[in-house]
Amino acid sequence: MIQRWFAYFSLWLRVRSVFNRGSFTQQIAKSLVTVWLFLLIALPALTLSPAATLASIHIYNERPGQTTFRSKQSLRDRNDRSWQVILFKRYQSNELEGLYLRLVGFPGVVAPNSQKSLRIATGSSTQWQAQPALDPQTQSLPENAAQYDVTKVIADLAGDIPLQVEIPLANGSTAQLVVPPFAVHEWRDLNAQFPTQSPTQSPL
Repeated sequence: MIQRWFAYFSLWLRVRSVFNRGSFTQQIAKSLVTVWLFLLIALPALTLSPAATLASIHIYNERPGQTTFRSKQSLRDRNDRSWQVILFKRYQSNELEGLYLRLVGFPGVVAPNSQKSLRIATGSSTQWQAQPALDPQTQSLPENAAQYDVTKVIADLAGDIPLQVEIPLANGSTAQLVVPPFAVHEWRDLNAQFPTQSPTQSPL
């Protein structure tokens, strides 16, 4: 949000700079035009919450009887490294295969230890250990990715509170992510979804 406002402010300054000095009346008119342009650009963004602009659940009817629900977020850890955070579940003939969290780091920058469990906490005394697990259709993942069974974690979430995620890395250290409330809300929404007839999209 701060970066967005900085961009709007910078644009506003650039718009002002294109006007040359003139009479007092001209300066008033130019100032009014500048304010109008600023509001025209900024107000639409103010009406959208982070959840509305960043969050969405995608439904993939990949083939008859197979449906996948997916939520994908881009988050940064405490060392400012980028991660793709993908929560998904897949149904085969209306039978749930599982609910998985896939974490994908930037290649060559960070690599999770795919053999160790993932620690997820609410910041209080509530915490979980998510075990590494691949869905039946995934044989392997690249070294910059890992996947975990989060069925119990998501089922236990009682509210849209931020989650602290500790990712074990291949070098022996950990990466720390904070999953914001709007993403947690989306995860809970995804957990409540069931297969329906929806347009076919690209597979996971």
